Amino acid sequence: MTICINLDVMMAKRKMRLKQLAQEVGITEANLSILKNSKAKAVRFSTLDKLCEVLQCQPGDLLEFEENIKNTIADDV
Repeated sequence: MTICINLDVMMAKRKMRLKQLAQEVGITEANLSILKNSKAKAVRFSTLDKLCEVLQCQPGDLLEFEENIKNTIADDV
């Protein structure tokens, strides 16, 4: 099970580059890149709040839960 961050999609819709978004959110480009590539272990609510504010979206527009196919109950039966 994985939670993915669909930052690419919202950035493309808003025609916003990583550098600009990082500046407006108030985090480093390196940390934003980690989020963008779904490599982050955690996200602060304050960061998520600011991302949603800047990108004019809801948390559900950025976060997506993906269940690994191998971990389904049907595979265990």
